[in-house]
Amino acid sequence: MLKNSYKMLFLYTLFLGTLISVSSNSWFSIWMGLEINLLSFIPLTMKHNNLYSSEASLKYFLTQALASSLLLFSIIFFYMVFYKTHTSTYMNIMNMLFSSILMMKMGMAPFHFWFPIVMEGLNWMNSVILMTWQKLAPLILLTYTMNFYLFLFSILLSTFFGAMGGLNQTSLRKLMAFSSINHLGWMTAGIMNNQNIWKIYFILYCILSLSVILIFNSFKMFNLNQIFSILNLKNLTKTIIFIPLLSLGGLPPFTGFFTKWIIIEHLMSMNLMILLLIMIYFTLVTLFFYLRITYSAFLLNYNEMSWNYSYYSSTKNFYTLMILNFFSLFGLLFINLLFYFL
Repeated sequence: MLKNSYKMLFLYTLFLGTLISVSSNSWFSIWMGLEINLLSFIPLTMKHNNLYSSEASLKYFLTQALASSLLLFSIIFFYMVFYKTHTSTYMNIMNMLFSSILMMKMGMAPFHFWFPIVMEGLNWMNSVILMTWQKLAPLILLTYTMNFYLFLFSILLSTFFGAMGGLNQTSLRKLMAFSSINHLGWMTAGIMNNQNIWKIYFILYCILSLSVILIFNSFKMFNLNQIFSILNLKNLTKTIIFIPLLSLGGLPPFTGFFTKWIIIEHLMSMNLMILLLIMIYFTLVTLFFYLRITYSAFLLNYNEMSWNYSYYSSTKNFYTLMILNFFSLFGLLFINLLFYFL
């Protein structure tokens, strides 16, 4: 019997629930896939003798259960009234209701308050699932219920709260959570104009987030003051480690900047200049989070041997992380440019 073999089962049903939702042609099937996804993620987050993970699992379950119940109620109400009236006002109200529920499920502003709290109680591997895969189904379903003014309002709030929420945070998990909220605003802006833009953005965001979280998980870093644990490394190694952070923040000329560049061009073509300026301004604030971590690693000098340094002395871990970082940056840069010019 494999160790923790139950996790493989729940990972399988986790992926299956998302695929059921995105490939369904009825709202009841979509709701069923979201429920399978929810009930599969809860056992993965729970750990024995860990109150923080149990608390995070409970908060995640309560929030998702509320959103699922509202979604089921909206579906029933929709089918009850749909055959009696077909007015555009009614359809707009239903689109706004469905969109709000989906935003709640993926932690997008103004329904984001549960997301940083849940992230704080998870380990890094569960956090990357919550930041990436758990957002796939709601984002795809959000393209079915487009409402321009609701999207505009949510984009402004997501970029604002994603930037301002992380200013006074010292927890790396909360910083990544608020950064994810900010990135959701950019993805929604891509949905407003072109269905392919947000897909490219989402793929690059997932791989760069995975690279960053593998770094934090390797060094067992959860707070900003633990940045001292990697100060004994060489400058070249630290550069390779922190490049994905800067790329995720959208610093030119890294890959993360090109995805934002594409969305900027499309927003300019839609004459949404004020929205674009606000998004760029608050994205610079999120970039400050990553620069603060990078500056601490490069400019501070700390002579004491770190607690986790012996753990990372393996060259195998070193080169695995280096290869992943180079692939996530330069390989994806070529793919991104290829998509852009096609």
